[in-house]
Amino acid sequence: MDYVRIPWQELSRFCEDIFEKCGFTSEEAGEIVDVLMCADLYGIESHGVQRLIRYYSAITEGSIDPKATACLVHETPISRVYDAPRTMGQLVARRGMKEAIDMAKAHGIGAVCVRGSNHYGIAGYYTLMAAQEDLLGLCMTNTEAIAIPTYGRKAMLGTSPIALCMPADPTPFWYDAATTVVTRGKLEVCNKNENPQPLGWAADENGNPCSQAEKVLENIIGKKGGGIFPLGGSEELTGSHKGYGLGIIVELFTSVFAGGTTSPHVRNSGNADTSFCFWAVDYGVFGDKAEIRRRMSILLQELRDSPKAEGHDRIYTHGEKEAESKARIQAEGVPVNAKTLAEMHMIASKVGVDRSIYEHIG
Repeated sequence: MDYVRIPWQELSRFCEDIFEKCGFTSEEAGEIVDVLMCADLYGIESHGVQRLIRYYSAITEGSIDPKATACLVHETPISRVYDAPRTMGQLVARRGMKEAIDMAKAHGIGAVCVRGSNHYGIAGYYTLMAAQEDLLGLCMTNTEAIAIPTYGRKAMLGTSPIALCMPADPTPFWYDAATTVVTRGKLEVCNKNENPQPLGWAADENGNPCSQAEKVLENIIGKKGGGIFPLGGSEELTGSHKGYGLGIIVELFTSVFAGGTTSPHVRNSGNADTSFCFWAVDYGVFGDKAEIRRRMSILLQELRDSPKAEGHDRIYTHGEKEAESKARIQAEGVPVNAKTLAEMHMIASKVGVDRSIYEHIG
């Protein structure tokens, strides 16, 4: 499948125009697109502008209401819970992490749970918000049931990502990963590119490994059985039970704590039915912050400098590849799948955005 390179600033402006036409304020559109651009600049195509069609569809069918607001339903000095039906995930998520950060600065720790919202992009975006304030950030979300439990054949858990960011030098430790072998977005990318997916990614309706992305996605949407394997694959021998357990932990920290819908009962692809959690920790509660950051930085450098396996000349720590990707893509432009570009054109025509003013999009 062909890709086109679009300057990230132009792509940002285009997407902001789309969201403004859909009813969001200019400031809100900028916040939403900042999350999408973070994914694309970091090289995470599955959660970047290729998800524009998902958000547009949710807005047009009513799962996302640009005027919806979150309601505080529980509060302590270090925690809050919000009910946020039909809200745009990125907006309520940014608010949640900002409030967690404020509580952490005042009390050493802050935690916010949200229920009833929508897909919010990459979890790691929100942990970066905390790290930029010299705090440790933690973020998780549940989703519709996409993952089958170890030795199961019915999707019962979400892709259930866990993200954590700890300040360090020269690069923060930035971890953001699903507790499944891959995310649904990667199946969507395989399907758009008309490529078979690796056999270890997902199962058909009978629980058997399946290489047909389109079939797996249809089964997930139609609740016909099958789904993505937990991190570790299909068997305990390869650690499947570990990813399965991590998925349950994410469900605990999100929907269970928030009083939201658990993944087996989420409907409508998770639209207006998704739960999040955001934690910020002032790691200075454990001692001198500068010394703790220095020790973390030393550990990460020791990992990079450790002996390399035959045929390899570099060991990365989490966040390095993303930082390098950002610099490269900012210089070269964001690679956009031709089918994603066609979706963008369709949305622009529907909402009334003039594509002709965009040199690389029109």
